[in-house]
Amino acid sequence: MRYYLYVSDSKVEMLLAQIDPKTNRKRSTEVSVNLTVVGGKRVIEETGGDERAARLEQLVRSLEEENELGTVDEPGRFFRGVLALRWGPFPADPGLVWFGGSTDRTVLGLGGSAHHVLGSPPQSEAVLPRSLTPSLLAGLAADPQIRSLVEVIGNEEYAASRTGMPPAAEAVRRANELVPGPAQRVEFVAKRLLHVPDSPNAGAGVLLGTPLYVALLD
Repeated sequence: MRYYLYVSDSKVEMLLAQIDPKTNRKRSTEVSVNLTVVGGKRVIEETGGDERAARLEQLVRSLEEENELGTVDEPGRFFRGVLALRWGPFPADPGLVWFGGSTDRTVLGLGGSAHHVLGSPPQSEAVLPRSLTPSLLAGLAADPQIRSLVEVIGNEEYAASRTGMPPAAEAVRRANELVPGPAQRVEFVAKRLLHVPDSPNAGAGVLLGTPLYVALLD
């Protein structure tokens, strides 16, 4: 039994379609016509709880079989874990939900669109999904201190700073400090967006990802 906090149906749908096109859900097309424009809008039918859980399990099994699933300390293109994470709407951008924590070796940040939290209202179509790296960093950059870090991405002088960490990795550290609330023990599977391994010089590594799902264990 899993008590899901966050499920990205859009990511699950996209990945399953690549693994097995026959697993696509039914789609319907709404066509609107006016005097000068013909438009088409694809509508994905709502997924029930049982179907959602089954599709998640199918996707995770496929990732395991393809050796795509790593760990927080040694991620593959995807990674899974069980950790105590602090989470909630990012203070500077409520449209972004953030999960933050760490292992002995790695500082972890997971970010995604807040509408994927179960029970949340739908996302405005005008907002770029927060699971995309540029949009995720833009959401974090709503915080002034993180903005100053993100703005120097690619700056070679910064890369030679005392930490040696890329600015985006420093933004993850700062974001974890900002998320309020107590830590809760959760399990998750996520897509890797950025990984800076731990090293003797820089210390703990940094991993940034976007979740396929997060489920409460406690």
